[in-house]
Amino acid sequence: MHLTDVRPRDLLRSAWRFIWHTLVQYRANQGLLLAGAVGYYALLSIVPLLILTVIALSHVVDPDLLLSTVAHYLEWVVPGQSRALIAELAAFLRNRGTSGWLLLVTMLFFSSLAFTVLENAMSVIFVHRVAIRRRHFLVSAVLPYCYIAVISLGLLVVTIVSGRLLAIGERHLDVLGHEWSLDRLSSGLLYLLGFFGEIMLLTSIYMVMPVGRLSIRRALCGAVLAAVLWEISRHLLVWYFTSLSQVSRVYGSLTTAIVVLLSLEIAAALLLLGAQVIAELERGDWKKDRQLPEEAKPFRT
Repeated sequence: MHLTDVRPRDLLRSAWRFIWHTLVQYRANQGLLLAGAVGYYALLSIVPLLILTVIALSHVVDPDLLLSTVAHYLEWVVPGQSRALIAELAAFLRNRGTSGWLLLVTMLFFSSLAFTVLENAMSVIFVHRVAIRRRHFLVSAVLPYCYIAVISLGLLVVTIVSGRLLAIGERHLDVLGHEWSLDRLSSGLLYLLGFFGEIMLLTSIYMVMPVGRLSIRRALCGAVLAAVLWEISRHLLVWYFTSLSQVSRVYGSLTTAIVVLLSLEIAAALLLLGAQVIAELERGDWKKDRQLPEEAKPFRT
């Protein structure tokens, strides 16, 4: 049967069946519960991870430019709450000389917790892989710290590129006697840089966290889906917190922690949903090639 012979109604029906099956499996795997665990440990990890990264990169990049870049892209992760986190980072950066080795080791441990929990959550979703092959515990132990190093390197590159783009935004073009500012061009390029970096980070997570090798095409598919859904969600969160929410009256001084936790949990839920889509695509191909073993079938908790 050629693709031209397939009616649009059949394509829509197949797409809807796949979406429904994916959501059913996501619920069966307790996706929201897993997202809650990932979000909680991400809340514990985000400040130590940022402190370690900023301290390390401040020896290479201007601290003010580094904090400005971190503040800009923190809005992608915790909408509306980057100012409070940046204030803590700036204070710690000013007093970094008083940080002892014990404190640095403690922060390094806490900064790795989110990656460890995320790997366990991926094992639940990609249970068909775990049933056939398991990862050595030393690899799982080292993996979070490798990710911390990669994120630090990525932040260094983004900071340098962002500095160049901000410099472009301060320039003007003189066209036929009219002066045109490049600020909009600079802002657009900064947004595209952040969105591209977000997709690359998600793709790397989908490629590395599950056991075994994963097709880069499938990883990109899940990453684009999760990134688009998160872009929609974070704009809705910003609108909600600025227009309708009374969270500051309810939680008072705990508002920042509550809002950050909620944002991280929604982001984790979308991240795991993208992983579930990849897993269902994989299971479809595996069922065509060979029957899944009984222990590799999705389980309910």
